[in-house]
Amino acid sequence: MKTDELITFLSTRVEPVDRRQLVRSIALGAGIAAAAAIAVMLAVFGPRTDAWEAHAVAYLLLKLLFTIGIVVPGTIYLIRLARPGGEHRLRSALLALPFLAVILLGAVSLCLAPIAHWNRMIVGNQWLECLLSIPLIAVVPFAILVWVVRKAAPTDLARTGAHIGLTAGAISATGYALHCVDDSLPFIALWYGATIALCTLVGAKFGPRLLRW
Repeated sequence: MKTDELITFLSTRVEPVDRRQLVRSIALGAGIAAAAAIAVMLAVFGPRTDAWEAHAVAYLLLKLLFTIGIVVPGTIYLIRLARPGGEHRLRSALLALPFLAVILLGAVSLCLAPIAHWNRMIVGNQWLECLLSIPLIAVVPFAILVWVVRKAAPTDLARTGAHIGLTAGAISATGYALHCVDDSLPFIALWYGATIALCTLVGAKFGPRLLRW
């Protein structure tokens, strides 16, 4: 077969690329990761016993607003980063907004409370459990998201890994929030924010090794 004939043969059998496939894959991966995180939380800790009291519901909604406010844009950014050169069209600084908002609200909450209450508001009763549980639960969502993104072609592996860690940490924190009984904005800002940030750093560290293609 001559070169011209080969080119013609190949060009007549080109199928259109499904541009939505990557979106569906990563969205599905995030959904499975969330289900896995909740399942692990329920198996290890169980839901909080006062989940239907007005006070508990109000603070649960605040926690979920913070964590889901990271998961949703984090997933959208992962879709962009999974494409070659996608990092050039990304402003990751926008992901800092949920952190800044909860830190500001936590600071205002402390200012309005007596100093004698600050330690309980910041440390709470389960700070160590929170510090350990969110990163450990995040291992499962992190592995799922790495597996999904590896099927694409990210080019900035450290940045992609950081976003995977960020999203996995926020997914884990979302699941843990269904169990956590420490209800104060300073606690959420410090321990939820710090553990999600830790997952982000771990993702940036291991991203280049795990996502190499």
